[in-house]
Amino acid sequence: MNVARTLIGRDEIAKRAAAMGAQITADLKRHSHGEEHPRVVLMPILTGALVFTADLIRHIPVQMSIRPVTISSYPGTATTSQGANIHGAVPTDLKGAHVLIVDDILDSGRTLGLLRRVIAAQRPASLQIAVLLNKNKPGGRSEEVEVEYSGFEIEDEFVVGYGLDFDGYFRNLPDIGVLAPS
Repeated sequence: MNVARTLIGRDEIAKRAAAMGAQITADLKRHSHGEEHPRVVLMPILTGALVFTADLIRHIPVQMSIRPVTISSYPGTATTSQGANIHGAVPTDLKGAHVLIVDDILDSGRTLGLLRRVIAAQRPASLQIAVLLNKNKPGGRSEEVEVEYSGFEIEDEFVVGYGLDFDGYFRNLPDIGVLAPS
């Protein structure tokens, strides 16, 4: 497998991460209604959101804890979602916190829908989702999910790089590219 073409370059990603971080910071301050020390919990979905989260948090200068969760939906060489499965524990102390879920891509909606429901049941003060990529699904998603922050809208192609993988590979590429058909 190879990358057929670059879809989004590293400089464009860096600019968008900075802009998203500024917007998230402003919104967190607004949602906290002047709380002196609001409890902000950033929840990246591993492993795909790792690279994006590292860049994004550099642009969110607020005190926060980072509580990663592991959810899989593309096992092995699958290029379509196989359903979301939570691996490990989801934090259970989120009542009253301002929670921001960070993911690499909104595709079928199953992963983010599942996590949003699990966290919402804990009654956080606010719950928002940030995704780097929002995939345009012509036939619709398996589950519609509200996403407050979206980096880029992309067509329905299988992409890799900047944390996104195929069978565990390509995550380390600095740009986002379209995977070549085998």
